[in-house]
Amino acid sequence: MSQTRRVYSQDELYPPPTPLIYEGEQLNEIAFPLGGIGTGCVSLSGRGALVDWEIFNRPNKDTVLPYTFFTLWAQAEGDEPVTRVVQTPARPPFTGEGGGMYRGFGFGVTREDGSGLPHMRSARFRGEFPFAEIDFEEPDLPVNVRLEAYSPFIPLNADDSGLPIAVLRYHVHNRSDRPVNVSLAGNIYNPIGYPGSGPFIRRRDGDPVGGNVNAFVDEEGVRGLSLTSEKHPPDHPCYGTMALTTTWPEVFHQCAWLRGAWFDAMHDFWDHFSTDGVLPERSYGPSDAGQSDVGTLGLRATLAPGESVVLPFFITWHFPVFVKYWDRHGEGACDCEQATWTNYYASQWDDALDVARYYVRNEERLYGETRLFHRALFDSTLPPYVLDALSSQASILHSPTVLRLPDGTFYGFEGCHSDSGCCEGSCTHVWNYAQTVAFLFPTLERSLRDADYTYNLRDDGHMGFRLQLPLGSPMWEYHAAADGQLGGILKVYRDWLLCGDDAWLHWLWPRLKKALAYAWEQWDPDRDGIIDGVQHNTYDIEFYGPNSMIGSFYLGALRAAEEMARHLGDTEAAEEYARVYASGRERMERELYNGEYYVQKIDVTLAPKYQYGEGCLSDQLIGQWLAHIVGLGHILDEEQVRSAIRAVFEHNWRTDFWKHANPQRIYALNDEQGLLLCTWPRGGRPTLPFVYSDEVWCGIEYQVASHLIYEGYVDEGLSIVKGLRARHDGCRRNPWNEFECGSHYARSMASWAVLTALSGYRFNVPRRALGFAPRLNACDWRSLWSLDSGWGTYSQRLGEKSGEFALHLLRGRLELERLDLGSINGSPRVEITVGDRPLPVSTSSDNGSSEGLSLRFSPAVRLNEGETLHGVLIW
Repeated sequence: MSQTRRVYSQDELYPPPTPLIYEGEQLNEIAFPLGGIGTGCVSLSGRGALVDWEIFNRPNKDTVLPYTFFTLWAQAEGDEPVTRVVQTPARPPFTGEGGGMYRGFGFGVTREDGSGLPHMRSARFRGEFPFAEIDFEEPDLPVNVRLEAYSPFIPLNADDSGLPIAVLRYHVHNRSDRPVNVSLAGNIYNPIGYPGSGPFIRRRDGDPVGGNVNAFVDEEGVRGLSLTSEKHPPDHPCYGTMALTTTWPEVFHQCAWLRGAWFDAMHDFWDHFSTDGVLPERSYGPSDAGQSDVGTLGLRATLAPGESVVLPFFITWHFPVFVKYWDRHGEGACDCEQATWTNYYASQWDDALDVARYYVRNEERLYGETRLFHRALFDSTLPPYVLDALSSQASILHSPTVLRLPDGTFYGFEGCHSDSGCCEGSCTHVWNYAQTVAFLFPTLERSLRDADYTYNLRDDGHMGFRLQLPLGSPMWEYHAAADGQLGGILKVYRDWLLCGDDAWLHWLWPRLKKALAYAWEQWDPDRDGIIDGVQHNTYDIEFYGPNSMIGSFYLGALRAAEEMARHLGDTEAAEEYARVYASGRERMERELYNGEYYVQKIDVTLAPKYQYGEGCLSDQLIGQWLAHIVGLGHILDEEQVRSAIRAVFEHNWRTDFWKHANPQRIYALNDEQGLLLCTWPRGGRPTLPFVYSDEVWCGIEYQVASHLIYEGYVDEGLSIVKGLRARHDGCRRNPWNEFECGSHYARSMASWAVLTALSGYRFNVPRRALGFAPRLNACDWRSLWSLDSGWGTYSQRLGEKSGEFALHLLRGRLELERLDLGSINGSPRVEITVGDRPLPVSTSSDNGSSEGLSLRFSPAVRLNEGETLHGVLIW
């Protein structure tokens, strides 16, 4: 195996804070999701085109809405006009793609996206979710053009982050020495009635498209095209509305392109617009069966030399009726009558125009708060590829991987097939890894717990690991997932620490006890702390026999349950959890640790195949990883843990895959880097090891990377993150789609743990305590933090004799009795202020250990939105 360069150089791991720019072939695979949480999305390609129209209540990859593109006309005083589609040219191959009569392979490049018209020459793409920017280059134009695209994404504000909207802001700058007249035309096809997958243009009897109407609206502050259909009633799955609107005052419109034959419509559009920069008004009645119309909304402006302007477009959608189109196994269509329900966002806004009105009324706040989050995240001392990992995987929340049910409950597939969700049910063993939602939208994360412990819990404590829809449907009948069920207890503990809601914990507590007691019936009947029996898990098979993957989940669950029990005064339960934990820890350290890492003791009487035995499993300490995130510390011997996680990197990390034989799914290959799920460095590989063992999964890479960082192996952890993101470079794969079992895979939201690990972030709202212990750049650190009640940034600058730190509360509120600063040692004099108010503070320090400095406030500090707690340190 080629492993000569295990760790990147220091210059590669710690580059200067420069933005990541994609250009040339790196634009090929880019598709940046625009939409809201639970609304579906449309994606912005690296070329500047709108692709993957997934707004129709299901995934819909590799689709382009016909004739939907933006075109710029510009005429400098005294010159002929220049017209360009605001996209870069089509990329090879030019033979044509796909099949069909008189189209596809052998018929050349698709023409419906305007590929045959003059385009921008080149582009540079900068994606920092939730914002994307494209700088276009076209030497024949007298203006520069930059597209800024986003959808509102505001931590803790799930409803405003759930707007079904794509905002496109075209920045146009006159670079000439003469006045320039410009027109920007936005064309959009009316797809209302489209069933959610397949070709948009079908032109056959029975097609759900037809009776479509495009109308111009001009209301106070909002003007543009309303796209509707007269064919379907409001309770029909194909019912919906769309709109293309603007706030720009000087507009023109054409409700419908020419209804003609052959290529008449595109000829008519181009010939008129490229000549005059305007289109004549035209409208028809409702479209014929199987057909629809294209409309154009145009924005006009005159720019003086050196002047710039922002021309905004808003694409909004509203498809209220969601159809459960999959069967009980999450694949394909159900032959039975399909259940339907109303999307949560449809209860917030009446139609697509209502969405546009709401956005326009609140645009300054929505844009400002989304920019505030962007600045808080990216104005950081974290390496650029780490910020890329954090932000890019938050984009999963804009993808069709996630839904919001009628009551607002958050729900997720594991990922997405090309035209359907992949693996239903907010699968607990996959969503164990995901951390982004818990920290950015904790109310949504808690709704996952509420649904699990309401609908997925049997009287005997057995939990289904796939939530069935509609809510209240019969449970998923299969083995309990040991990792999912035990991980759920750790997630409740995390969520409670983030919100401090004791009433919520009281409601859950009998359910948690029942779920944990099930382990004593099914997996640990003698309560010795060691898991045995049938252990279904995230590898879609069952482990048999003691192992540290499920075992560490168990130990972590016992410790979390003990803490919650003591808080609630359930002393008897707390003592029993502590006893079983102590027994299990001792036995696991003694029986499963081989001197380097933890192994599985296979129960050969039950397990003919699909085990890992003596293998070095990347997930072998996942319960310890979660324990670190929630502040439980080491649940196994620290030296054993550090040795084992180092062994995972030593044996499973690959700097290339030239010699790796992988009969399984291929997620890393050739000269790429990645972390294998399991290897057998000491031999003993089973003839048929557990499925997926030869694969590379992004979510597990983030889990191992952040765990390495928690244990002090910062370079090793960052190497995994850097290698992972290098595979998603825009040329090989889409940077905003890390896939595993389908696109936008939920497990990749484990990336947020890289932030909590690097910042040493500790949180305990019930005790009004926060903590930070940066593991790199401790002398000059800035990063984002968040809780259920507020979010902001933490920064510190340390010198030899003095230093300072600042806890900024950007949104929400915060009460603080304790602030732990783990990277500040010694016994400095501390001065605390909020604004110009000095605050009393007591300090404690252990004089140099890794615990650092602890600040206590009595009475508690109450920070209001926009305030900063500032500290000065003098040694």
